[in-house]
Amino acid sequence: MKLIKPDILKQVVKVRPANSYKGTFGRIVTIGGNLNYGGAIIMTTSAAVHAGAGLVTCACNSANLTALHTIVPEAMFLDYKNRPSLLNAVQSADVIVIGPGLGNDSLASDLLLQVLSQITGKQQLIIDGSALTILSQQENWPKLLPQQTILTPHQMEWQRLSGIRIADQNDLEQNLHVQQQTGATIVLKKNGTVIYHPDQTTAKLTIGGPYMATGGMGDTLAGIIAAFLGQFKNSPTKLVIEAAVYCHSAVAQQLAENNYVVLPTSIIAALPQFMQKVVNS
Repeated sequence: MKLIKPDILKQVVKVRPANSYKGTFGRIVTIGGNLNYGGAIIMTTSAAVHAGAGLVTCACNSANLTALHTIVPEAMFLDYKNRPSLLNAVQSADVIVIGPGLGNDSLASDLLLQVLSQITGKQQLIIDGSALTILSQQENWPKLLPQQTILTPHQMEWQRLSGIRIADQNDLEQNLHVQQQTGATIVLKKNGTVIYHPDQTTAKLTIGGPYMATGGMGDTLAGIIAAFLGQFKNSPTKLVIEAAVYCHSAVAQQLAENNYVVLPTSIIAALPQFMQKVVNS
């Protein structure tokens, strides 16, 4: 198994070309944030913006509009109940994130299934949060996944998807067996996050810590992965995902030097400066 090292950032995060515009750095759509869990999709959206995505549209419950525009005025808004507008946005996106704060009701399930049916081979889809639980409830769910899908489960979500008990999830062969049936990249979030790539290679994160154990941390990671995929298109996808995962924990580890708990919003705020230091180093 490969250990993800700091130089992954230099391999992926590059100086921005002078001849560029917003579209150069990726069109991202984030979908989630029901009435009760708007904060999740707002953090995903904010993370994507702060990690460098060019254009980010957040599709969520309209109750979250004021909060979204207060916290992330750079993002555009769509009511996720407006299906024609949502599907138009999805079709024009480079990367779609679905799941943070989405919930598990019939509306959430319908949204996920409709989005899954719309993704093309040129797009990348990140499934996170409650969308993973909904996915696990679908018969023969791996067959529903489009090409270039990234699943970002924590251990209980992976247990629901794979049937592998948390106690047995250190068994790489078991995890790889299920992952190969999906064709997706699996970012299994835990102490020592492991990434399972479609080419059967694996990569392990060796940084981060318990100071990251707080709500919204996974939502933030999903946004960073989306932004990296949207803007660093010239690097291999597997390296871009590894760089995003490393970046998330590297920022947190840096903040933990002076903070007992590292909040996702603190990671988000620190991203632009951290990425510039990578470029300057």
